[in-house]
Amino acid sequence: MWWDTCPNNASYYGNRAATLMMLGRFREALGDAQQSVRLDDSFVRGHLREGKCHLSLGNAMAASRCFQRVLELDHKNTQAQQELKNASTVLEYEKIAEVDFEKRDFRKVVFCMDRALEFAPACHRFKILKAECLALLGRYPEAQSVASDILRMDSTNADALYVRGLCLYYEDCIEKAVQFFVQALRMAPDHEKACLACRNAKALKAKKEDGNKAFKEGNYKLAYELYTEALGIDPNNIKTNAKLYCNRGTVNSKLRKLEEAIDDCTNAVKLDETYIKAYLRRAQCYMDTEQYEDAVRDYEKVYQTEKTKEHKQLLKNAQMELKKSKRKDYYKILGVDKNASEDEIKKAYRKRALMHHPDRHSGASAEVQKEEEKKFKEVGEAFTILSDPKKKARYDSGQDLEEDGLNMGGK
Repeated sequence: MWWDTCPNNASYYGNRAATLMMLGRFREALGDAQQSVRLDDSFVRGHLREGKCHLSLGNAMAASRCFQRVLELDHKNTQAQQELKNASTVLEYEKIAEVDFEKRDFRKVVFCMDRALEFAPACHRFKILKAECLALLGRYPEAQSVASDILRMDSTNADALYVRGLCLYYEDCIEKAVQFFVQALRMAPDHEKACLACRNAKALKAKKEDGNKAFKEGNYKLAYELYTEALGIDPNNIKTNAKLYCNRGTVNSKLRKLEEAIDDCTNAVKLDETYIKAYLRRAQCYMDTEQYEDAVRDYEKVYQTEKTKEHKQLLKNAQMELKKSKRKDYYKILGVDKNASEDEIKKAYRKRALMHHPDRHSGASAEVQKEEEKKFKEVGEAFTILSDPKKKARYDSGQDLEEDGLNMGGK
């Protein structure tokens, strides 16, 4: 081969560098290009190729030095002039991305890295930063794809392993995520991000599991405390936190703290608007607190997403309760429970009829007499319906009773 017979020929190294560049093997090409200019410092194409390799690999500073050397040798070299501008552009995008990452403007960082990668297509560092930001934006499949491409070329790349773990961590696959973080730390023991993510992942997994255990054992107070502690571990883990809020909402519903349960479920759906379980839990709490319009809205959302018979029935029940809530509440008028017996209904009727009878209020003002007369009539209406088994059954099921000549207007 030529390197055996002409080991000091700069052109040969330069030509092999050009071939390797065409194959996209820039790291190997860089070695040949550097060797070519070591043999001949005035070899313009060698400096150009070294600069181009540095730039393709993302080292814009080293690339600039190479292109400046070309211009020292040939100040009119238009290719070097253009490549020097390209290197400056990459450096500028790096600076902007660094600032925007600190500001957590991850979309801007992705934009900058996409522009930089146009000039540095083989730069793993830029690809990893882009992938990390995609993960932080919740664009997990894209982030996974970028990280996987790098790992195919370099299975020991700690940054790529970290990003793979980060995607799994944010998708609530915590156990698998820990495996990738541990692998990353094996490759780079001082990898700060992987270390922090691994610690958070293990803590979240432990707290969530402890909370679930306490819930299953009926220790709702402890479960509440554990879920609350878990929620404080990592505010960036949206999917896991959505589940934790929903779990804590379930605990609150068991403790009959229904408004707190509603708040927790609301926080869950704010984090994950596709979280059906949270909508169902909140809807049930709305039903239990007689907030039927809100319950109907949640059940409609659930049914639009998953058109099952069960969800259809839940929606129908909520719509029926909403309809019933807008009628006169005859149980409330008589002051009895919905499960009251016939005897209890009769006793309540006698008591309320006597309380509101017009004769009892004959000496009161005209306004009071009018109000008591109205209440007396309502008591009569209520007894007429609730003392008749057929009418009561129809009333309880939410059917209209207008055909019976009764006023079924609002409360």
